[in-house]
Amino acid sequence: MLQESDSDFPQKPAVQVRQFKIMRDEWGVTRLLPLREVGRAVRQNLRAAGGGGSGDISVRGKVEDMARPALAGALLILVLVLSLQTRHLVGSDFPPVATVPGDFMIGGLFPIHEDVNMQNRSFDPQPPQCIRFEERGLSWALAMVNAIEVLNSSPILTEVNVTLGYHILDSCSDVSTALRATEDLLQRVAPLKPVTAVVGASSSEISIAVARLLTLNMIPQISYASTAVILSDKSRFPAFMRTIPNDEHQTAAMVTLLSTYNWTWVGVVTTDGDYGRSALENFASEASESGICVAFRLVLPESVTNPNIQSSIRDTAETIYNNPKVQVIVSFAKPTHMVYLYQELKDQTLRAGQSQKSMRRLWVASDSWASSSSARGNLSLEEIGQVVGFTFKKGNLRSFESYLNRLGSGELSFKGKDRLIQELYTQLNGSKGYTDSELASKAASILKENTQADTIFSIELAVSAIAQAVASICRSRECKSPGAVQPWEVLQALWMHKFTLEAHSYRFNSRGDINLGYDVTLWSSDGRNDIILNVVSEYHVHNNSFTNQSFMQLPELQDIISKCSNSCIPGEFKKTAEGQHTCCYECVSCTENYYTNDTDMDLCLSCDPHTQWSPAGSSSCIPKALLFFSWKDGFAVVLLTFSALGMVLVLLVSALFLYHRDTPVVKAAGGPLSHIMLFSLMISYTSAILFVGRPTHLQCKARQVLYGISFTLCVSCILVKTLKILLAFRFNLEQQEVLRRLYQPYIIITLCLAMQAVTCICWLVFASPFREITIQPTTLLEECHEGSYLAFGVMLGYIAVLAFVCFICAFKGRKLPHQYNEAKFITFSMLLYLISWLLFIPIYVTTTGLYVPAVEMVVILLSNYGILCCHFFPKCYIILLKKEQNTCSAFRKNLYEYSSKTTDSVAVTESSDSHCHYRPPFIPEISPSFFQSAVTVDNKPSTPLTPSPQHQAGRRSSI
Repeated sequence: MLQESDSDFPQKPAVQVRQFKIMRDEWGVTRLLPLREVGRAVRQNLRAAGGGGSGDISVRGKVEDMARPALAGALLILVLVLSLQTRHLVGSDFPPVATVPGDFMIGGLFPIHEDVNMQNRSFDPQPPQCIRFEERGLSWALAMVNAIEVLNSSPILTEVNVTLGYHILDSCSDVSTALRATEDLLQRVAPLKPVTAVVGASSSEISIAVARLLTLNMIPQISYASTAVILSDKSRFPAFMRTIPNDEHQTAAMVTLLSTYNWTWVGVVTTDGDYGRSALENFASEASESGICVAFRLVLPESVTNPNIQSSIRDTAETIYNNPKVQVIVSFAKPTHMVYLYQELKDQTLRAGQSQKSMRRLWVASDSWASSSSARGNLSLEEIGQVVGFTFKKGNLRSFESYLNRLGSGELSFKGKDRLIQELYTQLNGSKGYTDSELASKAASILKENTQADTIFSIELAVSAIAQAVASICRSRECKSPGAVQPWEVLQALWMHKFTLEAHSYRFNSRGDINLGYDVTLWSSDGRNDIILNVVSEYHVHNNSFTNQSFMQLPELQDIISKCSNSCIPGEFKKTAEGQHTCCYECVSCTENYYTNDTDMDLCLSCDPHTQWSPAGSSSCIPKALLFFSWKDGFAVVLLTFSALGMVLVLLVSALFLYHRDTPVVKAAGGPLSHIMLFSLMISYTSAILFVGRPTHLQCKARQVLYGISFTLCVSCILVKTLKILLAFRFNLEQQEVLRRLYQPYIIITLCLAMQAVTCICWLVFASPFREITIQPTTLLEECHEGSYLAFGVMLGYIAVLAFVCFICAFKGRKLPHQYNEAKFITFSMLLYLISWLLFIPIYVTTTGLYVPAVEMVVILLSNYGILCCHFFPKCYIILLKKEQNTCSAFRKNLYEYSSKTTDSVAVTESSDSHCHYRPPFIPEISPSFFQSAVTVDNKPSTPLTPSPQHQAGRRSSI
């Protein structure tokens, strides 16, 4: 049973009532009475204020015209303040309405109530009751009223002599209610005209439903807050436009923010419905492409009156609480949902006995609640954590703020004795004793607190776009007659023409959107439990970037870590278990020769195997050290010292032999052949030095060839000396005569050397040694490759054959006279040479690495020193310390003693001069005829001497 505030209120069914005024039922539910009754009351007040005389009729008419737009605003603001008395199940049988006629009617859909009462529903098709008054919805509606009033007085419309009217309805955040309101807009009867365009709605789900209905008549619809991506599909919603970007850009901005701070483990909270599902899908897709994992996806019922809302809120808070690693949560929920969620999260934290710090999170707020500071409820920012929000671009709010100031000062309200006003004031005033001016001021203050600058600007953009589209049509033709301009013509003008607002030009793109970007806000507290929205950066949709680079390094955000697993340090890579999120992994060290140089890398990078290496768990590659048998190596220094010493000794022996070249010892050592041997040893020592240092192609070719030829020359000379000894002492006279003719020392040496030279030339031509770099695990070994190991073996084998021949020949002549007995030294030196090279072969084959050249160098030095010590040092000893043995008489005595032990005839020559030039030990024969050619006195051949009878008698007696 209703208690009406006006006794003559017409009794009509609620379903037929289209315009209401405020009334109250027996349960205290606030309703609206018909506007014409309110108008009659206002006119009575105006008559009382004007004196009621007939002469004031014209004045009253003007006053009524001026009061009409203010009346609607006053009614809307009064609805707000009355609704503040109760927040639960306060509403009307049909959405409230504010209507002002004009040449072109613009419909408005605003969520003045947050929900509808779904309880006690019947099969009777009655409108549901709107509940939960929403202050911000009323402020949006007033923003449209103000924008239309401003444009009606602007040159844009006055020049074409048209005005805009409006018909504002409450969608109650409900699709069914919004469709009923849209149907009401389309079926307007006189005196109100059908709508030319519609501004709204705020919710994407409602806008989708309304757009399908308006598209039938191609009535342009411009939304100020619906961001679902599907609405950009012009094949499905050709008449829909919006003054904001779609959710593709918002989710991209969110993902860019998360990537910037490396928050890879996040949760998502959204509401059920087209907007929430679309935003969740777009965000998950964008996040996956950027390597961000969604730990949980929590979907809350769209309506807070849903029976499952409490359990959903409780489960959502429990999920957040049980995932402490998820420190960043992206929310596409509504402000009311966030209020309940924050409170439930706090209650669960307290019940668990944890500190309130454990419930703190970083909340990434979507445009649905980023600018609504009331979303925190009664909690402080210290309790809920940081809030980073994405809001639409803001404009100049001076006009709207001025409008609210006039409402608060009473300039746009009215005073009278009407019971409606008195009861209205009573509802707001209660027992507080407010005056009329205080009531109006309080109402305006509440509206200011719930003003969202970004949405107000979007509404002003929508109204300006419609106004300027109408003006562009009316400049070329008459528009005031009914039906002169069809809605589809306005839609065409909206698509084709730019429009301006506050000296800035705007235009809808091909998808019907105006992509102005986003303001990034960071919530902060002013110390009085009030929230300040600080714009810390701007996001540009055309290049997916933030303008303020310092925003990337905010200290409030840098310390926040939201990861499933700790970051893998350089040197480790992420290993994800099968079936797990890619963000949940274990860190595994890179193996050898692989590395990672950044955190959280998915794969190890490979080092260049030719020039780099790395140990296990390395963060970078290490250049491989270039190794070779360096001059600075200690072993090399020792070997070089022995080489240098050998060269010095060779020079000293050469000088000594050259100085004593006419002495029997030097001649017995071979005379000129000894100098050739010393020269070959000098070259051999030189070739040993070439095994040290960084190899070059020339060095690789020269060192083996120099050694092979030089040592072949040396061994060839030794072979000739050995053959001379054998010819002198081991063959009979007939054989000696034949061999003496064949024996040509220098020809033999030349032939031996020529064969080795041919081998080396073929080696250099067909498979020349070359420098190569051997790739080892951690180093690069630069060494000489022999080119052909067969040729290398042939060269060494040839020398070994000559040495073996020398060894055999010298072994046979080991019992020759003492002064001639070089055979023992030759035997020892050749034996040393053969043993050294026999040991060299397995060592050389099995050894790899840096000291392979040193192995051959050691063998060369052993061979050189063996010949130097065995062939020349004994002669030097005699020359320097045993000078008495370095005479012709000493040599003849030794020869005579040896010949007296044999049965062969011995030829003895005597010299009348003490200066004898002797050519042993290489004596072709022992017979007197051989001595005639072999022994000279004063450089002249001596005559053969026959032993005297006394000598023969002495020999016999000695025998």
